[in-house]
Amino acid sequence: MPVRNLAPIMTSTPTDPLKVVGPIVGMRTSETFDSRPYELFSLSPSTPTIGAEISGIRLSGDLSEETMDELRRALLEWKVLFFRDQDIERSEHRGFAERWGELEQHPFFKYSAQDQTDVDVTTLAKDAMFGATENGWHNDVSWYDFPSFGAVLRAREIPPVGGDTLWADTAAAYDVLPQEIRDRIDPLVAKHDWEHVFGKYMDQDDVDQLRPQFPGAEHPVVRLIPETGRRVLFVNPGFTTRILGVTEDESNELLALLYRHIQRPEFQVRLRWQPNTIAFWDNRTCQHYASSDYFPARRVMDRISIVGDRPVGITF
Repeated sequence: MPVRNLAPIMTSTPTDPLKVVGPIVGMRTSETFDSRPYELFSLSPSTPTIGAEISGIRLSGDLSEETMDELRRALLEWKVLFFRDQDIERSEHRGFAERWGELEQHPFFKYSAQDQTDVDVTTLAKDAMFGATENGWHNDVSWYDFPSFGAVLRAREIPPVGGDTLWADTAAAYDVLPQEIRDRIDPLVAKHDWEHVFGKYMDQDDVDQLRPQFPGAEHPVVRLIPETGRRVLFVNPGFTTRILGVTEDESNELLALLYRHIQRPEFQVRLRWQPNTIAFWDNRTCQHYASSDYFPARRVMDRISIVGDRPVGITF
């Protein structure tokens, strides 16, 4: 059964409208979600609302349609899925990702990550010479008109300790916002951009050349997930630059409030990587953060992203 909302006790003050005393429990799914048991693999939840470890299957493009149907349902329910001991080839990694949609080529990794070998597989190799920059909460490429649906990340080489990845459930975060804040943000739209992030690694001539191709995007602050009807927060400190239609002060206030709220531990799951672990997340319904605490040790990951759809907001 879905985890039902236990409303936290909000003791709003002018300085802290989201002060909470008591339980902070969002819903894992909508009340109408198909909550049948999973029959073709084993599923072990990592937290009450986000993250589940799946065992009993090997990921590749050859999975049966029945197994794929169950995985689609599991991804909608848990937002990020973990698979251990996946000693698979790159072709199998790619084949599994292709079952979810068209593969995405990141336009800027040739500037920030060297020696890329395949346009649809991004190798994230971080060590003492090439420090990680993913240690900020973000939805991938939210500055696209069609941000990624999801990503399949495979651990090739991990440090002895550290280098965990965290995900935050932005549906559960929306669930427990006070109604007055939901009323404020439900109709709003935000601007997303890339230059302040990836532009740091590029010559200005390259930035100027790419800017017409990637002008940024405007997306609803509260996004609807079509398969479930869930409302999720779709702003992130990595790429959201401001909320439109309000003053700069109100934009800064709302974004700071939402970021602090999304980052509550109650909405998070944390993965400790092992070699050949794969994480597969729904980029629409959660944000992620790669902990950068392992230097000078080395961490190498292969990521394949899947093209998404245009975010849709609430219709009034």
